[in-house]
Amino acid sequence: MKALVTGASSGIGRDIARSLAARGCSLILTARREERLHALAEELPVPVRVLPADLTDRAQVRGLYEAVRGEDIDILVNNAGRGVFGPFDETSLEEELALLDVNIVAIHMLMKLFVPDLKAKGRGHILNVASSAAFLPGPLLSSYYASKAYVLRLSQAVAEELRRAGSGVKVSVLCPGPVRTEFDQVAGVSFSVSGLQSQAVAEYAVTRMLQGRLLILPGAGTKAVHVLQRVVPDKLLARACWHVQRRKQG
Repeated sequence: MKALVTGASSGIGRDIARSLAARGCSLILTARREERLHALAEELPVPVRVLPADLTDRAQVRGLYEAVRGEDIDILVNNAGRGVFGPFDETSLEEELALLDVNIVAIHMLMKLFVPDLKAKGRGHILNVASSAAFLPGPLLSSYYASKAYVLRLSQAVAEELRRAGSGVKVSVLCPGPVRTEFDQVAGVSFSVSGLQSQAVAEYAVTRMLQGRLLILPGAGTKAVHVLQRVVPDKLLARACWHVQRRKQG
């Protein structure tokens, strides 16, 4: 097997790469920080190709696909993501547009480009990393929460299309709660609850992906959020989320 992993320089993406490598999967790793990708490549016991790219740039996203389209990719892991914390009327428009480019546009483009190739092969996996945020309104992290809802719904819709077509290609979407990575530092937040371990989330995600699971919910807390959003009115969820989010200010 061969996998392309975006956002592989740290956090869940790096640990997903490690988990896939432990299963003998050769890798193509991409992120902006090339030196970190090379450091990861040196520790992995499988062939690794490093392709640095800035996924806020649509030309680089397309260039990434063109660079690997002949390599018979079996697994696409869309992990790269960004967050911006603060009231919607105060946060930077430029930072939020970059967030949308990475969290939505890049994932959409890579799925759009890879799905026909995988479908033609009749097999393969796409793992999109969303968040438990996808189930909730997210005041003070509004763009991030909304972007993850897009990832969740796109994943579910494409998975159903592939199922109806009788395709062996499986789409999975990972929706973890807080995970201890560099994400919170970059987004400018400090989690008020203890996060899950990135390595454990990655291993769980890869196992469930290879089993063909659509919705991957690591941890009891994430499963509880999924249940609550079905029974609690959105207005109350938004108010509760605001109280949780305001404690995240670093």
